[in-house]
Formats: sequence, structure tokens, C-alpha cells
Amino acid sequence: MDIKRIEAGKYNKALAQALKEVKEFKAPDWVSFVKSGTHSERTIAEEDFWYKRAASILRQVSIRGTVGVERLRTRYGGRKDRGTKPDEFRKAGGKIIRMILQQAEEAGFLEKSKGKKKGRQLTDKGKEFLDDVASKAGEKE
Repeated sequence: MDIKRIEAGKYNKALAQALKEVKEFKAPDWVSFVKSGTHSERTIAEEDFWYKRAASILRQVSIRGTVGVERLRTRYGGRKDRGTKPDEFRKAGGKIIRMILQQAEEAGFLEKSKGKKKGRQLTDKGKEFLDDVASKAGEKE
């Protein structure tokens, strides 16, 4: 089953549940005390945020091929409310994204690319894992 054919929200939920069972993916203790970026006004209150963000990042890497931290920071950024001044776009924080990418590398799902394009790309194990989750999510439709 192709990842692009499954609704993103449905696929990310299924992938987040699967990532909870992977021992390398573990939310750090500090994640409940930080904001996801300067554009956010409050800390992350969402339950299972770490696994949902990890699922979303893995899906992005799967769709785009090779992805770096800066591109993902831009992807997860948002509008900063600056009071009476016009709103501006701000990138997301890099620490959360970087740690998720490192955990995915430890699990064997990602590797640093060796080509011209810098960033991380899926390994065969990672593709197999994502396709397995996609086929299970596709069956539920």
C-alpha cells in the first residue's frame, strides 16, 4: 500500500501507535515543559505528542526522500503573534526534530544521505516498517 494514498491523519495515528512499541523511541522528560517553537504561546499539552511528531516526520522523510533538520523546522513552524505588529512566520525549534531523527537512526529507520543532497533518508528497514504500517492502516479503511 502506498503511503501517499492513505489519509495523512489516519496514517500518522497508526504509525504513532506502532512507534510506541519501538524501544528506541522514547519521549524525554523535558518535553512537557518546552514549546515546539518560538511561534507557540504555550507548552506542549498534547498527549503522545512525541510519537505523533515522530510519525509525521517519518512520513515527511518517506514522501520527500532526503530531508534535513532545517527543512523540517520550516515545515513545522507557524505564525508568531507579535501584538500590534503584523504576524510573521517563525521556524519550529530544532531540538525536538533533531532528537526524533537521531532516535530513528538508532532504530535503523533512517541514515545520513551520502549523495549531493544533505539530510537523512529512509533505510530499507525503515521503508519496510512504514509500508507494513501503511498496509495495516489501509486494511482498516
